[in-house]
Amino acid sequence: MNKHLKELIELSKIDKAIDSYTPQLEAANKKVEKVEKKISAAQAELDTLNASIAENDARVKTFEEQLTMLNEQLASNAKKSKDITTEKEMKALSLEEDIAKEKMTFANEEIERLQNINETTKLLLEEAKAKVEALTAEAEAINEVVSVEKAEIEKSKGELFVEREKLSRDLEQKVLAFYEKIRIWAGNTAVVPVKKQACYGCYMKLNDKTYSDVIKADEICNCPHCGRILYIESVTEEA
Repeated sequence: MNKHLKELIELSKIDKAIDSYTPQLEAANKKVEKVEKKISAAQAELDTLNASIAENDARVKTFEEQLTMLNEQLASNAKKSKDITTEKEMKALSLEEDIAKEKMTFANEEIERLQNINETTKLLLEEAKAKVEALTAEAEAINEVVSVEKAEIEKSKGELFVEREKLSRDLEQKVLAFYEKIRIWAGNTAVVPVKKQACYGCYMKLNDKTYSDVIKADEICNCPHCGRILYIESVTEEA
């Protein structure tokens, strides 16, 4: 077998092995991303609950301030009533008091309603906090496992890169450049076997001459249909 062809076959196998780790890394990262999304959703729920409590507390405070003003108004009206001399003035003052009392009743009811809502919301808040804490702990555990997985993958990839670097140095640079050019579009199928007289990259049948040249393996042969580098597996195994 042609020396360069044999080297290209080996290089192709190394590149395929290196690239095979990409989906493994992606799967490991997805594990982390999945739990992080859960944490983000749980944290968003927690923030919403906190915002709701804060908003209701602010409304309660507004109603309490309103009650203070209404109490002051009623106290002021009580003093004014001592100086009233006409029925018309008395009716006007009485109407003011009725309106103030209605506002006070509404304010008290709203304060009670908002406080009850907050009590329920606070229970949900505790549940949300517990959920965030549990997910954070889960994320830490997953990160530890994933870190080990990724470290092992990177170690294996590093060893393959060393092999690739050595093989690339030994290869004639024109041959290497030729291979890299094909690999740009063909990826890990830049070098493919021929089976049943067909290229196993594009699956097109080879003419007899090309097939014969591939079998001889005296030179690097390309598929006339797709341009991939071809070889016969049985020849590789014997070599």
